Amino acid sequence: MDYSSAELMIINAARLLRDGDTVFVGVGQPNLACNLAKRTHAPNLVMIYEAGVIGAEPARLPLSIGDPTLVSGSLSVVSMYDIFTLYLQRGNVDVGFLGGAQIDRFGNINATMIGSDYAHPKVRLPGSGGSQEIAAWAKRCYIMSPHQKRRFPEKVDFMTSAGFLSGRVEREAAGLRGGGPTAVVTDLGILEPDETGELVLTALHPGKTAQEAIDNTGWPLKATPNLRTTEPVTEKELQILREELDPKGIYLKGGG
Repeated sequence: MDYSSAELMIINAARLLRDGDTVFVGVGQPNLACNLAKRTHAPNLVMIYEAGVIGAEPARLPLSIGDPTLVSGSLSVVSMYDIFTLYLQRGNVDVGFLGGAQIDRFGNINATMIGSDYAHPKVRLPGSGGSQEIAAWAKRCYIMSPHQKRRFPEKVDFMTSAGFLSGRVEREAAGLRGGGPTAVVTDLGILEPDETGELVLTALHPGKTAQEAIDNTGWPLKATPNLRTTEPVTEKELQILREELDPKGIYLKGGG
């Protein structure tokens, strides 16, 4: 069965969601993961979008957080201020989906700039949006990223969103009530934090090896002794992604 690396990541991210979860959703691949979960094993998923939409039931693929399709059939529409204060910061969001240009050893995310000089970066990135708030307050955070060495440095060039800072103790001391990154889904496998907050390899996708993951990580990546293999991608999951959720391949194409 042929599938892209993007489809592999989206499907495995969708499987992490639980029925009944309240999820802070962004557009793009996280949005596909949430809608796939809702159409398979998590029909009672409640999707929240940053623009202020609660319980969204998009009839088609939304192109931005302000796309009108998010409003139709939703449970409620409130202000962006209310979404962040009355829902996220009060602890009413179970899951936040995040991404970025860099994810480091302790799950900190950089979506701001590449380089050592903030005023004169090698690359200026889009920045945070609401991701720093989601990383701080959501009960669980899932991150999606291709597994490439440049994307997984030992330390991010700029910390846009906090993971475990330099370890779980520091995150707790900073007063961040959210649980921090729970899993990082890549096209090679899944990384999860250990007792210190360091990301370790806990699962490989079929056909991938631990050495591939180690070679594509910017720190000495550890693997758990009971390293598992994720379930193979199914025809049903691919069909929903390709025919129902993203038939034009806006977010699926070019994924490898």
